[in-house]
Amino acid sequence: MVSEKYNPEKVEKRWQKAWLRAKIFKAPDFPKKTKAYVLDMFPYPSGEGLHVGHPEGYTASDIYTRFLRMQGQEVLHPMGWDAFGLPAENYALKTGTPPAETLKKNIKNFKKQIQALGFSYDWSREINTTDPNYYQWTQWIFVQLFKRGLAYEAFAPINWCPKDKTGLANEEVVGGKCERCGTEVVRKNIRQWLVKITDSKYIERLLKDLDKLDWPESIKHLQRNWIGKSEGALVDFELVTKNQEPADKFKVPSLKSPVIRVFTTRPDTLFGATYLVLSPEHPLVEAVTTSENRKAVEDYQKQAAKKSDLDRTDLAKEKTGVFTGGYAINPVNNEKIPIWIADYVLSSYGTGAIMAVPAHDERDFEFAKKFKLPIIQVIDPDLSSRENTANAITGGASAAILDAHSEKIASVAPLPRNDKEVYIGEGVMVNSGKYDGMNSVEFKKKIVEWLENHDKGKRAVNYKLRDWVFSRQRYWGEPIPIVHCEKCGNVALPEKDLPLKLPQVKNYQPTGTGESPLASIKEWVNAKCPKCGGRAKRETNTMPQWAGSNWYFLRYVDPKNGKQLADPEKLKAWLPVDLYVGGAEHAVLHLLYARFIYKFLFDIGVVPKECGDEPFVKLKNQGLILGEDNQKMSKSRGNVVNPDEVIKQYGADTMRMYEMFMGPFEDAKPWNTKGIVGIQRFLGIKEGKGYVDRVFTVIKQVAEDVQAGKLSSKNGFSKSIHSTIKKITEDIENFRFNTCISELMIFFNGKDGKPDWRPKLNKKGEWEAVGEIGKAVDMDALRAFLKLLSPFAPHLAEELWQKLGKKDFICQQTWPKHDEQRIKAKEIEIPIQINGKVRDKILVASDVPEAELKKMVLANVKIKKWLVGKPIKSFRYVRDRIISLAV
Repeated sequence: MVSEKYNPEKVEKRWQKAWLRAKIFKAPDFPKKTKAYVLDMFPYPSGEGLHVGHPEGYTASDIYTRFLRMQGQEVLHPMGWDAFGLPAENYALKTGTPPAETLKKNIKNFKKQIQALGFSYDWSREINTTDPNYYQWTQWIFVQLFKRGLAYEAFAPINWCPKDKTGLANEEVVGGKCERCGTEVVRKNIRQWLVKITDSKYIERLLKDLDKLDWPESIKHLQRNWIGKSEGALVDFELVTKNQEPADKFKVPSLKSPVIRVFTTRPDTLFGATYLVLSPEHPLVEAVTTSENRKAVEDYQKQAAKKSDLDRTDLAKEKTGVFTGGYAINPVNNEKIPIWIADYVLSSYGTGAIMAVPAHDERDFEFAKKFKLPIIQVIDPDLSSRENTANAITGGASAAILDAHSEKIASVAPLPRNDKEVYIGEGVMVNSGKYDGMNSVEFKKKIVEWLENHDKGKRAVNYKLRDWVFSRQRYWGEPIPIVHCEKCGNVALPEKDLPLKLPQVKNYQPTGTGESPLASIKEWVNAKCPKCGGRAKRETNTMPQWAGSNWYFLRYVDPKNGKQLADPEKLKAWLPVDLYVGGAEHAVLHLLYARFIYKFLFDIGVVPKECGDEPFVKLKNQGLILGEDNQKMSKSRGNVVNPDEVIKQYGADTMRMYEMFMGPFEDAKPWNTKGIVGIQRFLGIKEGKGYVDRVFTVIKQVAEDVQAGKLSSKNGFSKSIHSTIKKITEDIENFRFNTCISELMIFFNGKDGKPDWRPKLNKKGEWEAVGEIGKAVDMDALRAFLKLLSPFAPHLAEELWQKLGKKDFICQQTWPKHDEQRIKAKEIEIPIQINGKVRDKILVASDVPEAELKKMVLANVKIKKWLVGKPIKSFRYVRDRIISLAV
């Protein structure tokens, strides 16, 4: 009778200490076997600690790394802390507690929680982005960018709270208001540092190199859209000047005439452009606005300044705008068209001005309808129908003949009504002068040539991506290693003066000028110019949180190097990252910035050419774990599940396996307490009625009874272990962890509740013979099962491995291999008899489960006719011999 209870808290702590003591997860600097660099997105250590969503990705990567190690690979699997950021600074504002103290406490808690789950991280490589020994190299990277003209100073808009007199991050703006005080937020231009991610050397590579990455297509699609490459034309619209507005105000450098320049992807719709729209911030707004329209324009600009770019471009919002009073000339037809301003046009995209073609653009159409502006259709949508009709009527004649027969053609393929429909596709040109009847694709080429020949525009490529704003008006961030010299301008600190450490301050309150709290520390701000020795002032903006997280995976390779970012030989040994695991919420910004910085370091020789110019070969994103109410977990909803409580009640192995069993790794799924209880029962971690024939109780009893001679030990008779090994190996490789766990359950319990590797253990703790197996145990199969279980429930597997008399760690054993020949089941032909008479024969695998066989028999066409109107009294299957039905 099984009597020993499994105490997960005691067992799990013991094995966690044993692993750390033995340093079995420590990666070598130079792997001698096949290497695998498996990386988790490192967390921000918040005061709340982990919630159950964090361990989902960590568990998946841990299963994968344990699997790779058992397959003989040497694995680098590190962990660290992305510790700069707003929460610690906001906490400092409320309490006066220095952010460094807050983070030290938070990191201690996070690390304790992570270690409680038994993750196999190499803690000798732990990093912290707020450690000066780390951010020394973040600053060094900035200096290299600055030296090469890729980091520069400019004025850029920020969210500004007039009451708190401080800049706000996007996360601190809720519904257009300051999260802290509720004041309406405005946009304010202030001095910023930017990184030139749009540089021609990088932007096309960032786009094209996505094709060679093994990433989810949805993530690559998001990055392509964020970069937003558009091919089209720049078109110049000459301004109709007023006497009171001098023409030189309108002048664009290098152009002969005062113009508004627009970028369009649809030069084929130029004849349909009926008005221009400038962004409210466009530099020519003041110049084109007439005196009678100036107040309305200025009022509109003030309102637009309160909105975020996201709010302004929301397709669902009602379109707003104001007429400036100014006009421009459409270059292709010399029509005078009005100039408006509207907030759906952004100064950060294209030229900050658009030509509006309401017949062929949904936003322009809504705007034109609201303000009663002309709508002129220039493309006939039904190209094929009209061309075919024209050919039938005119015998394939010219555009002139097409016009002559337009009534007949229109009756077959009528044009859409301009006041009700928008068409955005290709077709035949109409209302386009001499180009009427031309295919719109051909016309697009022709009109761009015409623009270029007449100095009215040119071919162009545009990107939606803007340069990366690389400064924050905050205290808790990496100091930017630049001084502003009265004589020399902006000068980077020499490498010997790095790190420029963040000074301690007594007051974390904003300065009120838009500058960071560092600006008020005069003894820190006032400095000498490293170039001329003259008076200078330090840069008081700090770097954004992205700064430390865009290169951290390089530092893991050589975390204690004080002389260089990392030893190139060590980088060669481990890079690139073979698998990156994290949430899809980082799909755009973090991944894009990390790719850019990596390519930059590759170009300047810090990353050796042998490593390639992409940092992350493969990417996996986990889905959200929702609350039991199927909503995103949040404190306000009261549906947050604390992992500490789950581990205490159910054990770490149960939690690990449950999170992997909930559903496909990449899908969102709700937490369900009943589900976790089911995993706990399967593992045998809890006692109770019906909990006897479970993993812990069975294997512990096997170990005892084989030794006592109550069970016979045999090897190699289980066939199902081979298909189990094959399926779990394939499923781990493809992150199908939920089906892995299902397969473990099927093997352990048997397809029909009759395992083919052991007898059953009844509720009394006694063995019941199973078929031909009798009371024998296939010890090879049992050991293979424990190895398969080990990545999922590592503590339990270690405990049971020891009970089988093993002295070494199971996680250091060799991954089992299957025998393909044992998987291929022998097919046999079995007769089917009804009431003693054979009615048909069926060809099946010899190991087909009886329940599955019964379904096949009842679906058999020949058998069905003998069962019509006759209830089945019994169904008997003598394995491999005969199927017998009584009706």
